[in-house]
Amino acid sequence: MQVHVDYRPAFALAKVGLDPGEAIVAEAGAMVAMSDALELETKARGGFLKSLARSALGQESFFLNTFQAPAGGQLFLAPALPGDMRVLELSGQTLMVQSGSFIASSSTIEVDTSWGGAKTFFASEGLIMLKVHGSGTLIVSSYGAIDEIELGPGETFTVDTGHLVTFTEDIGFRVRKVGGWKSTIFGGEGLVVDLTGPGTLTLQSRSEDAFLSWLIPQLPSQNASRGG
Repeated sequence: MQVHVDYRPAFALAKVGLDPGEAIVAEAGAMVAMSDALELETKARGGFLKSLARSALGQESFFLNTFQAPAGGQLFLAPALPGDMRVLELSGQTLMVQSGSFIASSSTIEVDTSWGGAKTFFASEGLIMLKVHGSGTLIVSSYGAIDEIELGPGETFTVDTGHLVTFTEDIGFRVRKVGGWKSTIFGGEGLVVDLTGPGTLTLQSRSEDAFLSWLIPQLPSQNASRGG
């Protein structure tokens, strides 16, 4: 499998080249275009219960699309929001991926929402972390540009939960509110996560929550649209 990302960092498009016999699993709606040699199968990957957990807890699609390439082919993928994409090669590692950032992976990679640490994130601004593990290619996306930070042993970095994309399994984490409740309510900041190395984490330069907090008050109300 060969993956090349064009038009980054604002409007990234992943161009995936599949060798004969290869397959890739992608989020519903991520496909932009594909060659006619590919075969598409839509199913609840991992069975009903795992798919239900991924959909209800992980805010991911209940059904995933598997693109098979009996004779090889090409597939274009893109996220719903403008931003960057990153291609990661896993060799038995485990990575925590923010819900919504998962775009596609090799069929040999498992996506799990049932790991115990996920409970820590469930109460934090809708942030759900998926546990992705196995060997193969993983494609993730970000809202805005994506940045990588390497933490040394014992080094701690604090990240707004709305900007966290991925972190490696060996990183310790603690979710907390910023300052007191006054700062949380009136200061424009919500919950953060303290990440302690060693390990690698990635951030996105924009936050969906922050954008929606700005956008929603700008939308006309029903009374205004009716002239009331």
